[in-house]
Amino acid sequence: MIVLGIETSCDETGCGLVDGDYRVLGQSLYSQVQTHARFGGVVPEVAARAHLEKISPVVHAATEEAGIDFAAVDVIAYTRGPGLLGPLLVGSSFAQGLARSLNKPVMGLNHLEGHLASAYLSDTKVEPPFLALLVSGGHTELVHVGEGLTFRMLGQTRDDAAGEAFDKCGKILGLGYPAGAEVAQLASSGRRDFLHLPRALMDHGNLEFSFSGLKTATARAIEKLGDGIASRIHDVCASLETAIVDVLVSKTLWALEACGETRLIVAGGVAANAHLRQRMTDLAQREGIHLTLPDRKFCGDNGVMMAAAAQKRLQIGKWPAAGSASAGLSWE
Repeated sequence: MIVLGIETSCDETGCGLVDGDYRVLGQSLYSQVQTHARFGGVVPEVAARAHLEKISPVVHAATEEAGIDFAAVDVIAYTRGPGLLGPLLVGSSFAQGLARSLNKPVMGLNHLEGHLASAYLSDTKVEPPFLALLVSGGHTELVHVGEGLTFRMLGQTRDDAAGEAFDKCGKILGLGYPAGAEVAQLASSGRRDFLHLPRALMDHGNLEFSFSGLKTATARAIEKLGDGIASRIHDVCASLETAIVDVLVSKTLWALEACGETRLIVAGGVAANAHLRQRMTDLAQREGIHLTLPDRKFCGDNGVMMAAAAQKRLQIGKWPAAGSASAGLSWE
């Protein structure tokens, strides 16, 4: 069974083909980062137009890399949401039109389920139940995934997502967009205790997140440093990264205790962060947790993860409910 997956939820146009053993047969990705960098963030209308222009060549490039034609594809999957409306409509329309022309079934999936499925590409034996930390520029959530792909939200951010906090603080520091990778690079040679930044909602067992106060505290610290920021930017970035990762690790541990799981997936764009990966690895070794971290190249938005998510549903015989606003996710 070969699935072709399409991802257009934000500013990445992605397509991937995955077989029943979660082997990546072909993939292609067009990033709009440079297009939106001059705006300091994603402009939805600009993003939609870029998806419209690039989606066909991206899909054809993926099938060419796989060395197969469309007739060999069994199912077409796409991101139904959440995301930006215009980009989502482009991907949905293209996927459904392609499926109709080929007389193939089409599956609309939740973007976050795609991030979860990126773990299957690294560890094909991962099966629910497990705990998932989904952490990206738009989402920070702790989700318990039960047998039969049932999803129960345990906690989420009240305001900014972790990746959003990285980007907004990076912008205050004068770094480029998106700033997460540059903050991490600078942080690698900085003092992690240079600034005493807040860790919000840290009552033991509280599984909600809040990063807006961290952004404000970072801005004030930078203002206080004044011209001295240039010589201490590595230390500021290290302190910022440590504050964010401290919260993610602590709350993940509490969630593991709350749901009694010993298996953990950490996925999403921020899962590529080296400090987070190391801290989660240390946590897993200390607590006896089976940890799965997706390959860094699949942590960001991509079509391969959507194809993998569809493969998992095909294997357990559970199609998402037609017309469901949550694209098949049953949040309890």
